[in-house]
Amino acid sequence: MKIKSYDALFDKYMQEKGIYESVVLIGKGTGETIFLKAYGGKDIDSPIIAASITKMFTAACIFILVQQGSITLHDNLLNFYEPAYLNGLHSYKGKEYSYDLKIADLLCQTSGLADIYEEGKNSIKNQAVISDAFITFDKNIALTKEKEAHFPPNYKNKSYYADINYNILGDIIEKVTKCSLEKVFAKFIFSKINMAETYLPVSEKEYIPMVYYGEKQLYRPQFIMSSKASGGCITSARDLMIFIQAFFHGELFDQKILDPRRYRKLQLSMFPIYYGSGYMRIKMGGLSTSFMGQGDLIGHSGSTGSYAFYYPDKELFFVGDFNQMKYPALPVRFVMQLAMFAP
Repeated sequence: MKIKSYDALFDKYMQEKGIYESVVLIGKGTGETIFLKAYGGKDIDSPIIAASITKMFTAACIFILVQQGSITLHDNLLNFYEPAYLNGLHSYKGKEYSYDLKIADLLCQTSGLADIYEEGKNSIKNQAVISDAFITFDKNIALTKEKEAHFPPNYKNKSYYADINYNILGDIIEKVTKCSLEKVFAKFIFSKINMAETYLPVSEKEYIPMVYYGEKQLYRPQFIMSSKASGGCITSARDLMIFIQAFFHGELFDQKILDPRRYRKLQLSMFPIYYGSGYMRIKMGGLSTSFMGQGDLIGHSGSTGSYAFYYPDKELFFVGDFNQMKYPALPVRFVMQLAMFAP
């Protein structure tokens, strides 16, 4: 059955996917709202876990620091860490590549580093479903050192999505600015474009929403606070719309910094997503969209069901949240269908 309206598509997902609460907001670059609908008590200003959309905040801060002349995308990690600290971080087929890693490799997911968040039965994600825990940056580094990398840095056309890339970028931002990441986010982004409901929590006194995993509600404040640069922000649909428009319309940094030539296909488990300068790209008009639509969707989704994407061909922006961890591909599929049926 062909779905002919955003309203019908939203209702279909609520019923078929067993979603308990959700919100979707579609807007034009002019600021006009095209569609808004919520479910399960949510509204446009309800707090949602940004999850990996936070990576775009981190990327924006990196671009701002580049524009300020504080760093370059080609800076080696040895500029920020002692060799002994990096030793063993990136090992592939018995060869050490830790000293070859650059900021651009982290930003574009081309480092080849293993993803301790998703990989293995004892992955951080699986542990977070069971219980709450704060995982320090040093622990992230140590756990990554225990796993072999997938390929050398910036190797051919390979990319591999790994949260550790952005955890390191967040740490570099703090080193360069000599300021906490939550304060940098607030100064460089939130206060600049009036994202009044967005913050990077550092205390359980700050509101951190629960998230569903199937039918189970999870409250994981320690895990979210330790995610920081890779997935720790709390936001709202209204603020996400402000951000995604500012990110791609040059309100935060010079758009020339974004390099479309760096797009590379991610690992098979993340099909059909490509990764570029701090954000995802999804090609329309191919097999994954039944050869419907055209152009690209660019932006990010999160493992909690959050999403923020720009569709340049139609000058449309899609933001929202399913608040469901069990189906991480859900927001990408939903936004692809929204784009397919865009007027």
